[in-house]
Amino acid sequence: MSRHRQQAVRPRYGRIAALGASAAVTAIAVLGGTGILPTAAPQVASARTPTAATHPAGASLAASTTDSLARTTSTPDATEDRVDPRRDTALPAGSGTGYRVVFSQSRQRVWLVPRGHRVERTYLVSGSRYDNLDPGTYEVYSRSEQAWGIDDSGTMKYFVRFAHGDNAAIGFHDIPIDDGQLVQTVAQLGTPMSHGCIRQERPDAIALWKFAPLGTTVVVTK
Repeated sequence: MSRHRQQAVRPRYGRIAALGASAAVTAIAVLGGTGILPTAAPQVASARTPTAATHPAGASLAASTTDSLARTTSTPDATEDRVDPRRDTALPAGSGTGYRVVFSQSRQRVWLVPRGHRVERTYLVSGSRYDNLDPGTYEVYSRSEQAWGIDDSGTMKYFVRFAHGDNAAIGFHDIPIDDGQLVQTVAQLGTPMSHGCIRQERPDAIALWKFAPLGTTVVVTK
């Protein structure tokens, strides 16, 4: 017998392992198809909706998304709908028709209305600190380009009178001057500060003087 035939035959372990693995895969597939072995569908994360596992921020993404949604769907703060009376320039409802001057006591504002609801000019004023003027419709009955206040309360210009007070006429004029000084600042307009009349900044007093000749309607609202 030759030396070649006397060598021991080595088993081919690699091929045996491959055949065993193939048989195992086939068996698992058959058993899974018959329902003997449970199968689970793979979970695929949407590319458009990052999850806590795939997003770099992890679980904080869900919390931030919820907070953002809550902000966009929350009820607006009621204070956002409030209008500052000093900035509210809308003509008061029920303030008459036609050519007129409108004065709102609660808003301390005057409107010059040539017709309908078209406003030619509106501005803040300082009316009376006292309850001496009733709401209603009046008429300009007197005008003085220069006037003097009672009890040495100063001098004033462009006085347009439309009502009678207990002690003196009530009307529109510029901010009085006493001892060479304005009795109030322009910044204080919008606050009741007079003894009965309606104080205006000088340019507004001139505008009303030109707008309201004798007989002009004056509407006073609350």
